[in-house]
Amino acid sequence: MWWSQLLSDAQWALVEDLLPVRTGRRGRPFSDARAMVEGIIYRYRCGLACRDVPAVFGP
Repeated sequence: MWWSQLLSDAQWALVEDLLPVRTGRRGRPFSDARAMVEGIIYRYRCGLACRDVPAVFGP
C-alpha cells in the first residue's frame, strides 16, 4: 500500500518496542500498531485534522 512507505522496516523496528502491549485491560486497543503510528506521521506531515486522515489508517 502507498502508506506503508512512511516508515522503513528498520525505522519500525526501533519504534515498535516503545509502544504499549495489550494487557487485557479495558480501553480501546488498536488493531494495527504500525498503521496507527504511520497515520499519526501522515497527519503531522500534511497538517491535517484527525477527521481528514485517510481511512486506510483505521478509525
